[in-house]
Amino acid sequence: MKKITIQEIAKLSGVSVSTVSRVINNSPSVSAAKRKKIQAIIDEHNYTPSVFARGMVNKQTKNIGVILPDISNPYFISLITQIQKFALDYMFSTILFNTMLAEPNNKNSKHPLTEEDYLKIILEKQVDGLLILGGEIDKEVVSKDYINALNQLNREIPVVVIGSKIPELNCLFIERNLKKGITTLVSHLTALDHKNIGFIGGEAGVKITSYRLESFKAAMASYNHSVNEDWIVLSDYYTADGYAAMTKLLENNTTLPTALVAINDNVAIGAIRAINDAKLSCPEDIAIVSCDQFMNGDYQTPRLTSMDQHNEYLGKMALLQLISAINGQVEPMIINHNPELIIRESCGSKL
Repeated sequence: MKKITIQEIAKLSGVSVSTVSRVINNSPSVSAAKRKKIQAIIDEHNYTPSVFARGMVNKQTKNIGVILPDISNPYFISLITQIQKFALDYMFSTILFNTMLAEPNNKNSKHPLTEEDYLKIILEKQVDGLLILGGEIDKEVVSKDYINALNQLNREIPVVVIGSKIPELNCLFIERNLKKGITTLVSHLTALDHKNIGFIGGEAGVKITSYRLESFKAAMASYNHSVNEDWIVLSDYYTADGYAAMTKLLENNTTLPTALVAINDNVAIGAIRAINDAKLSCPEDIAIVSCDQFMNGDYQTPRLTSMDQHNEYLGKMALLQLISAINGQVEPMIINHNPELIIRESCGSKL
């Protein structure tokens, strides 16, 4: 059977092609009677609009680019999963750019790419807009070359960043509540009679580390807890880094904290392994809580007490902001990001 065209649907319905198009795109500016008649013909002929053809009419490719720094990181896995899911709901495809091979992480490559190079590649792919989930944008000091390249890209297509706003950048930002999670964790540990609390994990020079460490110190001060700098060990965001940080803390201190705040679940898991290898126990000797809940925290031993950052909400809001900008609505979106404490075994709580 020959596939019916939108022109033929318009002729059968006795309306214009633009009216049929508005029905297909769920526009409210069509009367209920006309919409019912047109939809009946669409259903009768099993008409499916061509995404490519609709893109040609609207001058859209229906593709969005997504930049992230490491696809192996569970935080980015959960975030991109939600973004792709919601993008499909709006008939958008995602093109993923994993910049972990960019300099300086890929110094051994014969042809290393900078993140500015990735921005040029993205424009060549003719995407309708770009989401940035991390990387250079998350550093405390962002290079001028990157800022200039991103501003230039933003003049061509809308750019939305999940991260802290940078005044020099003209793109749109979805800002997370990075302080509430730390305050909640310190409050919870204090309620469990912990005063000697340390902080492990996170890379120096990265905003999420500095913001969370600053919030940790502020929360400790609010409860009149002293901060022991020897119990603060920065490393990175992975399991091996948690193990290394915990090992260093155990080897360099005769007096140990009774509880630790880990930058994420990966670091918490590594730290617990190091505690066990030192013939100690979590939470009996050292309780551990995590700032970022990843997958499978409920299946670790002990089960991890973590902050659920609700990445499904962040992903959806970022995508809606980007699609709005693609459609010409570039007003910043105000979001209500509220991390949630998930109490399990690693903090020692009886709940």
